Amino acid sequence: MATESYYMGPSPARSSYLNGTRILQICRQAKVEAVHPGYGFLSENADFAMECRDNGIQFIGPPVEAIVSMGSKSASKEIMIAAGIPVLHGYHGDDQSDSRLQIEADSMGYPILIKAVLGGGGKGMRIVTNRNEFPEALEACRREAQSFFKDSRVLLEKYLNNPRHIEYQIFADNYGQIVHLFERDCSIQRRHQKVIEEAPAINVIESLRQKMGEAAIHAAKAVGYIGAGTVEFLLDQDKFYFMEMNTRLQVEHPITEYITNQDLVEWQLRVASGEKLPLNQEELEIHGHAIEARIYAESPSKGFLPQSGTLHHVRLPPVSRRVRVDTGFEQNDEISVFYDSMIAKLVVHGENRRDAINRLRRALKQYQIVGLPTNHELALRICSDPAFVSGQFDTGFLEKHGKHILLAPHILSPSMQAIGTVCFLLMTQAQRRRKKESTDPWESPSLRYFRSSGTYIRVLSVDGNAVTAECIAHDTFRVHTAEATDAFDVCGTLSSSGEFSLKVDERQYKGTAVLHSRQLHVFCEDDFKQYVDVFQIETPKSAAFACKEKSTVANEKILTPMPGKVIQVYVKKGDTVALGQPLVVIEAMKMEHVIKATRSAEVETISCQEGDFVSDGHILLNLRIG
Repeated sequence: MATESYYMGPSPARSSYLNGTRILQICRQAKVEAVHPGYGFLSENADFAMECRDNGIQFIGPPVEAIVSMGSKSASKEIMIAAGIPVLHGYHGDDQSDSRLQIEADSMGYPILIKAVLGGGGKGMRIVTNRNEFPEALEACRREAQSFFKDSRVLLEKYLNNPRHIEYQIFADNYGQIVHLFERDCSIQRRHQKVIEEAPAINVIESLRQKMGEAAIHAAKAVGYIGAGTVEFLLDQDKFYFMEMNTRLQVEHPITEYITNQDLVEWQLRVASGEKLPLNQEELEIHGHAIEARIYAESPSKGFLPQSGTLHHVRLPPVSRRVRVDTGFEQNDEISVFYDSMIAKLVVHGENRRDAINRLRRALKQYQIVGLPTNHELALRICSDPAFVSGQFDTGFLEKHGKHILLAPHILSPSMQAIGTVCFLLMTQAQRRRKKESTDPWESPSLRYFRSSGTYIRVLSVDGNAVTAECIAHDTFRVHTAEATDAFDVCGTLSSSGEFSLKVDERQYKGTAVLHSRQLHVFCEDDFKQYVDVFQIETPKSAAFACKEKSTVANEKILTPMPGKVIQVYVKKGDTVALGQPLVVIEAMKMEHVIKATRSAEVETISCQEGDFVSDGHILLNLRIG
C-alpha cells in the first residue's frame, strides 16, 4: 500500500497520467530514486523515459532506444525482418498519402488490417474486407492514432482470418542474459482487446513452442533489450508471425507469475538495481495452469460499448493462494469516462487446465457486481462453452460463438424462480416496514388479490413465467411455478443488506439479493457451499399488468450510448440517410464509437456539434421516418 499520495491533476489523462512534466515534478518533490510506469499511459513513452534519465531518475523499463525501436510498429517489423523472424506481408513505408496506401492495400488483396504505427490496445486499428471500405476505415484509424498517440501514421498488413494470439514473456538483464518465462494464449478478444488469457497455451506442440520461445529471445536481442517485455505472435496453424513487442509489463502478467512461481515486478526491480536475472532458462519450469478474466464496464449485447456510472454493489470472491483479484474499485465508486473501462482482473491457478477453469467459474459466480452493465456474465459463459473448454478457439471465437453465448437464454430452474420471487417479496415487505407501513406483506391494496382459507396469494410474472406465491405463515411461502408439478415451500429471512437464508423444501440456500434499476440480482449458493446460480430478473409484476407498450412515433431520436466527446458530425439538417450510414462519432473511454442510422430517414434536427461533451442518453439528432 502507498504511504504517500500526490495530486496528479484533472481527470482527463492528458492533464494527469499522461502529463510527464507533472509526474517528474512530483518525483522531485518526493525525492524518488526510480519510477515504475506500470502499464498504459506513459509506460511505453520514450520521451518520458528519457526525461527520467536526464533528471537522474531510474525508469524501471528497457533502454530508451529499445522503446523507440519497438514503439513504432513499422520500424519494429523491419528490425524483425532483418533478424530473420517471420513477419506478415504488409506496407510499412513512409509514403502516407491516401493514393499510395490505397494502391498497397489493393495489391495485398483483402482482407487487410490498418494499424496505427504507434498504436496499441486495439486502438487505431480497423479490418477492411473490400476496397470500398478502405477510405472511411483509413480516416478513422488516422483520427484515433492522432488522438491517442499524437501520430497519425499507419501501416498495412495482410489480415489473417482467425489466427491464435500467442505471446511470450521475456526478461533480460544488464549482463547479456535473456530468458522467456513461457507463453500466454490471449486469443479470446473483442475489438482486438483481450478478455480471457491463459498460460500455458493449450494444443501447441512442443517443437513449435520452443521455436516461438527462441524467436522471442532473438527479438529481444535484436534491440538490445533489458527488463520485462512481451513479444506477441500470430499463430496460423503451424506458422507464426511477429506482431509487436510491448516494452513493459502486461496487464495479464499474473498468469505467468502463477505458472512460474515468480514475482515479475520483483524481477523488474532487481534488474533495475543492477542485479542478474534470478533464474536462467533451464531453471524455469511450468507449474499448473492459470487463467485471467478481465471484468469490464461494458454492454456485450450492444457491441461491447463501454459504460460509466456507479458501482451500486460490489463483493469480491474470496482471495486465496489460488485466486487473485486485482482491482482499484470499491462499492459506490464511479467508473469514469476518462479511462479504460476495466474494473478488475480475476486470476486463478489450478493443478491443470480443467481445474483452473472450474476455479474461474466458481470465482466468477462469487463475484458480485451490480450497478452498470459488465461482461461478468459473458466471461462466465465463455468459460463454460464447449469450444473454450476443449481448447478449440482462436481470435474469432466471439465472432463464431458470441451470438450463441450472448443470446442464449438464462433459464431459471423452478427452484430459482421460487427463490427470486420470495427474495423480492421479503425485500418489498422490509421496505414497507422501514417506511412504517403495514408489516403484513399482503395488506396493501396494490398487493392484495384474493384470500383463500385465511391465506394471501399473489400472482407474479418472473422472466415471463407465471409464479404464484401463497403466504402460509410469517416469512413462509408456498410457491407454484409453471414448470414444476409440485409447489415449493420456502421459508427464511432476508436482512436489510440483502443477505438471505432460505429453505426450499428440505434444501438450504443462502446468498445476496440486490434490487437496482428494476432488476433483482440474486447470487445464490446451497448448503454444500456450491454456487448454484447467479441471475437477474426484471422486477416481478402482477401478471395482469405484464404487457408491452406499442410505439406509433413517426420519428426517431438518436441518443448517445455513453458519455463522451463529439468528434465528428457527418450529416446536416435535411440530409437523407440510409441504413448503416455514419451519423456521429463519439470518443469515450479511449475508443471511438461510430453511431450509424438504423433505418432510412431524413435528418430533422441536430442537437450537437464537434467538440461537445455529451452525457449518456443525450439527444444527438432527430430523424424523420418515411
